[in-house]
Amino acid sequence: MTETAKQDRVLIFDTTLRDGEQSPGATMSHAEKLEIASLLDEMGVDIIEAGFPIASEGDFQAVSDIARNAKNAVICGLARANLGDIDRAWEAVKDAPRGRIHTFIGTSPLHRDITALDMDGMVARIHDTVTHARNLCDDVQWSPMDATRTEHDFLCRVVETAIKAGATTINIPDTVGYTYPRESADLIRMLLERVPGADTITFATHCHNDLGMATANALAAVEAGARQVECTINGLGERAGNTALEEVVMALRVRGDILPYSTGIDTTKIMGLSRMVAAVSGFPVQYNKAVVGKNAFAHESGIHQDGMLKNKETFEIMRPEDIGLAATNLVMGKHSGRAALRAKLSELGYELGDNQLKDVFVRFKALADRKKEVYDDDLIALMAEASLNDEDAYLQIKRLRVVCGTDGPQEAELTMLVGGAEKFVDATGDGPVDATFNAVKMLHPHEARLELYQVHAVTEGTDAQATVSVRLALDGVVYSGQSSDTDTVVASAKAYVNALNRLVLHRNRGNLSALMKSAG
Repeated sequence: MTETAKQDRVLIFDTTLRDGEQSPGATMSHAEKLEIASLLDEMGVDIIEAGFPIASEGDFQAVSDIARNAKNAVICGLARANLGDIDRAWEAVKDAPRGRIHTFIGTSPLHRDITALDMDGMVARIHDTVTHARNLCDDVQWSPMDATRTEHDFLCRVVETAIKAGATTINIPDTVGYTYPRESADLIRMLLERVPGADTITFATHCHNDLGMATANALAAVEAGARQVECTINGLGERAGNTALEEVVMALRVRGDILPYSTGIDTTKIMGLSRMVAAVSGFPVQYNKAVVGKNAFAHESGIHQDGMLKNKETFEIMRPEDIGLAATNLVMGKHSGRAALRAKLSELGYELGDNQLKDVFVRFKALADRKKEVYDDDLIALMAEASLNDEDAYLQIKRLRVVCGTDGPQEAELTMLVGGAEKFVDATGDGPVDATFNAVKMLHPHEARLELYQVHAVTEGTDAQATVSVRLALDGVVYSGQSSDTDTVVASAKAYVNALNRLVLHRNRGNLSALMKSAG
């Protein structure tokens, strides 16, 4: 590879499984993390930040399993600036074909106050921890958290320290989404000009979207010399989220005339990953979201529709097929067979094995019996429902019957498996959904507070599927659940139970982690 080619290549560092999962309520199961990591690897992501190994036994196991299953991507584990964190991160990623330790410390005045370290003490801590990480692993990334609010002289000093200690990538995080594109670019240029050895390592940019400028700030940093962008699928992340992978990748592709940088991403896999992350995280994609939103390629205005009929380039700067969307050419219904379903799902970005197809086909037929026509969005919701189905889940709905009347409370009769034991209850409530939730709570008592209950129609018509999102909060932790069904009450019950299953899983992991610590 020539030096020019190296300069033009931008590495994509995906942190959906680490920073993305830190979104309140976005906790993913072990199996979901492994599947998303596999798809990211297959898509061509250069570095996958698989988690924070010291955080819990579950996080460690997920990072370790992802590392062992990796084929092409570098697998990265996050660690704070202490030896225990770094050792744990290395233990998790060491079996990857290519592993990376990512260690960080807050360097702004606000963060120095929290850590009770003066400037000299922080420099010493950075030197010692990065040196330790480099002695374990040849690929070490270091981040000065809240870099965009750190004094420039001190930022140069700590970056130089990390490079001398052996860091191979220096990431510059805009941790609170504070910076502006011009500032983002100037910061990278300043470091490249002032820090000795800056030309020997890779600079990365990690932007948050608190002011809606994460993608703009990331691209500005690339123009200034950063050659790694940290991002997440759908922009998932804490608070307002992170730089969206799909936005950066497609901006570089579409505007190659002014952004002459390439990535190794297979963009046709973007839509499939977007849908999967939305399903498992419980965070639906807003309709007008750039690139992957439902309306991103929709045209209702007469002027727009006329232009599209004459020349699609009049109102589309990307082709839908570039991100994995295909034109609808098969109408699905109860007479459609397996071959037609497989072909349609393939168009939508889902490649299924025979056993998976068999399971989905049964669900499809049940849906087709209730709907005259099954649209693309129905199938997407069906696939999301299939990915969330877990026959080993602690709570499983077996039967639900709701009685509604114009006078008095509504009634819900629920049969549910609770830890493998079948239980029945008859409950009332202020409306059918409230009655159903009360029934679930009677069979599985809990103290979680309902923070969000949201219903979206998947398609139009009275037979449309409803996608219900539920968020529960307990002890400062948020648990999300999502489900779809032509019956809104059934979808609500499933979403509520999905959230409770995540709560149970999280509690069990915590108990296991505490047990192992006490034993060891």
